[in-house]
Amino acid sequence: MTDLQARLRSHFVASLAAKQATLDSALPALERAARLLAARLDAGHKVLACGNGGSAADAQHFAAELVGRYERERPELAAIALTTDSSQLTAIANDYGYEQVFAKAVRGLGRTGDLLLAISTSGNSASVVKAIEAAQSKGMTVIALTGKDGGTMARMLSGEDVELRAASEVTARVQEVHLLFLHCLCDAVDELLYPLGRA
Repeated sequence: MTDLQARLRSHFVASLAAKQATLDSALPALERAARLLAARLDAGHKVLACGNGGSAADAQHFAAELVGRYERERPELAAIALTTDSSQLTAIANDYGYEQVFAKAVRGLGRTGDLLLAISTSGNSASVVKAIEAAQSKGMTVIALTGKDGGTMARMLSGEDVELRAASEVTARVQEVHLLFLHCLCDAVDELLYPLGRA
């Protein structure tokens, strides 16, 4: 094995370890989040998703899987990524500051009973924290994807809110676990709402 192969292998090993540690700690919360998500979508509510950088990409990925499909054909589900409207994002950032880019969208689009999927690898992203505050003011429930110690976001949650925390201190590992969380949620929604034969 070359030195570069050994380095590359170490990423696989670290990713597997982070996923195993997260499985051991987060499985009950993941089930709660999946059942909550399915119930709200089934009741006609929607999901608003937000995050920055790689977490923005995850928010968009998740919304696409719900509106389009994950692995089986089924009716469209209501999800909006708050990261995709460049005119809205830049106008809000310019006029109110970047911390408000998601919060104003949540206040404008969110309704009681809707869900906010809030993603931050550190749990401290100011724009995502503000989005959670806005969601809570609208009577929305939050599913927060975090890492490290959960950050500010973990301390903000209450009631039916659910934290899905990746068991890692490394941003790349947290992001890898977050993608697995999202795929698990998509699969669980399909299974709970549209078991094979119903869609």
